[in-house]
Parts: sequence; C-alpha cells; structure tokens
Amino acid sequence: MSRPATLVMIALVVLAVSAGCTGTDPGRTVLTVVPAGSLLVPLEEIEAAFESQHPEIDVQLEGHGSIQAIRQVTDLGRSIDVVAVADASLIPDMMYIPMREGGENYTDWYIPFAKNEIVIAYTDRSTGADEITAGNWYQVLARPDVRVGFSNPMLDACGYRALMVTALAEEHYGEPGLFEAIIGGSFDPPLRPTHTDGVTMITLPERMRPADEKLAIRDGSIYLLSLLDAGGIDYAFEYRSVAEEHGLQWINLPPEINLGSAEHADDYQRVHVTLGFERFRSIGRERIGQPIVYAITVPRNAPHPDEAQMFVDFVLDAFGEKKAGWPEPVSAKPKTATVYHATD
Repeated sequence: MSRPATLVMIALVVLAVSAGCTGTDPGRTVLTVVPAGSLLVPLEEIEAAFESQHPEIDVQLEGHGSIQAIRQVTDLGRSIDVVAVADASLIPDMMYIPMREGGENYTDWYIPFAKNEIVIAYTDRSTGADEITAGNWYQVLARPDVRVGFSNPMLDACGYRALMVTALAEEHYGEPGLFEAIIGGSFDPPLRPTHTDGVTMITLPERMRPADEKLAIRDGSIYLLSLLDAGGIDYAFEYRSVAEEHGLQWINLPPEINLGSAEHADDYQRVHVTLGFERFRSIGRERIGQPIVYAITVPRNAPHPDEAQMFVDFVLDAFGEKKAGWPEPVSAKPKTATVYHATD
C-alpha cells in the first residue's frame, strides 16, 4: 500500500470510530481502545490478529494525541476499555486521581512496553533535502524559508518533546538563539526559554497559534504526515517509528538530545515545559524531559475489564520482538515488565 493511501486509511479509521460509524455486529463485544496516534499502525495489525483468535470481540481503535487519549476518560467521561500513550508519566499524573470526590482513581497501574526517539522527518521535495545532514540539520531548520511542523504540546506528547529536543539542541551545539530561530520566533510575542540553576524552562501560552507561515502545528504528530506529503511543511519533529512506517526520510539526532537514550536521562531532565492549560483539571502542567516510554492501562470503569486485560496481554506479547515501523520493545519480555501501581 502506498504512503498516501496509508495516511488516508488512518484518517478514516479515526473519523469513523469518532463518528460511531463502525457497523458493529450486535452479537460481538465492542472493545474501545484509545491509543496514541503513533501506535495506530502497530495496533491495527494487533487488532486483526486478536480478532482472528477472539471473533466474539470487536476491537475499535480511536487514535489521539496522548494527552487527549487520557482526557477521553478523565475529562470527557467516556467509557474506554484500554488506554495506551506515548508518555508513561502521563498515566500517574492524569489518572492516579479520584474519579469523584472520595472515590477510586481512574486507574492504579500501568505497564511500560515500548520506547522511541525523536527524528527530523522530511521528503525528497523538502527545501534543503539535498543538503541536510545529521551535522547541519539545525542550521537548515533555522532558515527563514524552511517550514517546520510539530504537534500541539497541549494535546500530544510529541509536541512538547519537539520543544525539548530543540532546547537541548541549542545547548548541545552551542548555538544561542537556536530555539527562537526554529520555533520560538514564530510566535507573537516570541516564545523564549528561561534558564535557572541549570534547568531550561519553556512556558507555553494557552493557545499555540504561530504568527507566521514558518511553523505549522497539528493536534497529533500523525497529522503532520499529510502536510509533509503535500509540501505544506518541509520538516517535522516525529517519532522514528512513524517516519519509518510511512516511508519518510529522516535525520537521526544525537542521543544527548533525541529523548531515546536511558543513558542520557539526566541530560533530558534539564528541560521543563509548562503547558498553558488552565481549563483541563486533570493535566499535570509541567512536563519534564525524560526518555520516551510507551505505557498501557485499563481504566477502572472500563466496560469490559476482562476482555481489556486479554487485549493488553496480547499487545505485550506482540511487542516482545522488534518489528520494522513499530516502537521498539522496552524489554525482551514486555509481558514480564514491571507493573507500576499507584502505591509504588
């Protein structure tokens, strides 16, 4: 299947499920699974395999940015069976809180199962595509005529990670003003990091609205793919697995800044992003840089908890080995990985 056709398929899956146009067999149990958008392609494969073994269950996937995925449960009050996000820390921050005053938490556990890294994705039609390298990518992206895209940090983990990577790059390459040249200068007033006691702080406005055409923001990182394909942007901050699965070109970033190396966790923690949200009560506003880890959980009020746990186990088994275009397994045996509880 061609890359544009794959992008259309993903969009149709999200739209159809969101609209309720699923044509569900009334005799089957509907299992609603809300993953981060970067998990949609792997989970479509897992869904098909799971349903072939469990024909009585109809898995329905609905992709969102990771923050939005959790908000389906915590703020919108929807009955969701499984939530899988691209930032494991979001689950305790947003779901280890009572569903109602004095009540039980939205969930009390999560299992890390995959990891990823940030890359710079592009096509052969991107401005500077014939000259960009791992050594000069930041100089190319800083050019005024080069259009850059990232996802909305208020909704999607890849968005605030794009900011972290750019801030880390400014320090790593010794290029003062790099963050403003690539991202910050496209806002009015400009978005400028502050530095205190070795920590870089990026405080976001409540509305992320670029003031020029250099920068494009979309609700989720997967929605940047169609912009790249159409030439609406030249480069996108993207997960490596997504760039690979969609046949894009990409630049690998140094482990000191790509948020993919456990060895550099201390480096990543030197960047904090404060989200501008005031209206969503469940969101932990400060995000701290850390290695990218995916996690999965079953909300306490899941309509079908037994079937949901079956699907979680199936996902963990599927991520037991490395596969092209998928986030990498967090361990050789994800099913035996640590289950993190609210009391830990």
